[in-house]
Amino acid sequence: MPADHPDSWYAATANAHRAFPPLRGELRADVCVVGGGYTGLSAALHLAERGYEVALLEAARVGWGASGRNGGQVGSGQRRDILEIEARYGSGRARALWDLAEEAKALLRERVERHRIDCDWKPGNLLAVTKARYLPELRRETEHLASRYGYRGYRMLSRDEVRGMVASERYCGGQFDAGGAHLHPLNLALGLADAATGAGARLHEQSAATSISWGRDPLVRTAGGQVRARYVLLCGNAYLGGLVPELRSRVLPIANHLLATEPLGAERAAALIPADCCVHASKFVVDYYRLSPDGRLIFGGGETYRDRPPRDLRAFVRRYMLAVFPQLADVRIDYAWSGRLAITRSRLPHFGRIRDCGFFAHGFSGHGVALTQLAGKLLADAVAGSAERFDVFAGLPHRRFPGGTALRQPLLAAGMLYYALRDRL
Repeated sequence: MPADHPDSWYAATANAHRAFPPLRGELRADVCVVGGGYTGLSAALHLAERGYEVALLEAARVGWGASGRNGGQVGSGQRRDILEIEARYGSGRARALWDLAEEAKALLRERVERHRIDCDWKPGNLLAVTKARYLPELRRETEHLASRYGYRGYRMLSRDEVRGMVASERYCGGQFDAGGAHLHPLNLALGLADAATGAGARLHEQSAATSISWGRDPLVRTAGGQVRARYVLLCGNAYLGGLVPELRSRVLPIANHLLATEPLGAERAAALIPADCCVHASKFVVDYYRLSPDGRLIFGGGETYRDRPPRDLRAFVRRYMLAVFPQLADVRIDYAWSGRLAITRSRLPHFGRIRDCGFFAHGFSGHGVALTQLAGKLLADAVAGSAERFDVFAGLPHRRFPGGTALRQPLLAAGMLYYALRDRL
């Protein structure tokens, strides 16, 4: 694994942070956490605060994966809207999933404030609607959440109102979420790592788990050592690979791509997104963007399904950016980077158990900045013997991706091309 975080605006503006030593020799712990992203760091922090001895193994650097490369957007609810969740799973489970998502946002904000994590937290999240046919359903969702769930953070916007918040002609309306937010994702991960070590967790970077022997006291091996623990938590998400083969069929890694422009200057940046909220579009292949504190546009667009990024990554993402903001044709691109995330077929997280000593949580499907914080807490609760809320997620049915390991990515790529074409029509 690389020795440092991949080149990005996030890495270039990361807070000062320590390097954690690779694992050497045998270590004993109550819990071994595999993965140093948001889920693993949250689990390690919650467990250490409860007095457990925790060893966390990260293959590269803390926050090296999607946790340090994502769009930094904090949204409400789950990846699917509440009306669809009610229709599929019933009103009782829908309410439980909504309440847990609200708890996730509150937990994230509480962690940032309590541990004084400097991660550029700003409120406001706008869903910008590209086609008028989507507006009635969004209006029903907004009204339903207000009347049945008591959530009044959503507000429907007209075309002109959206135009006053975003300098783009692509949108015909929108849904603004006052309860959403945006932040610097890598600095959030680094702050959580500091908090976890401060609580007593032992973190080891450059320590990829190579195998797990399950049993009464499972053994997790790395190239340089091994951890024997009572429980193992699998928090690798898209980077878990083939470590636990039985999990591979229900999550699929895909790659998202982002860029950061040169600083636009205070006046031009403010004119681009006057509301200074984060924005994502109502497309199947989502555009998402926001302003950085130094006045750059951070823009994500396009998805690919291979391990290698596009040959000219700057040009690849730039064309998506110019479709939204053609007025930026003269702007230099200073950074471009990619990251992998794990999706499920339902787009809801995949939680579960492995034998009597293992738990996993992954498949946040692009909606994980807040939900991962709660996932870590629920994993810690499950280790402590209180799994009722963990089982709200663990009880969700998850179908396998078709095609097996050889064909599932080509099949998904063909499906995504179809939906990308629908976005353009």
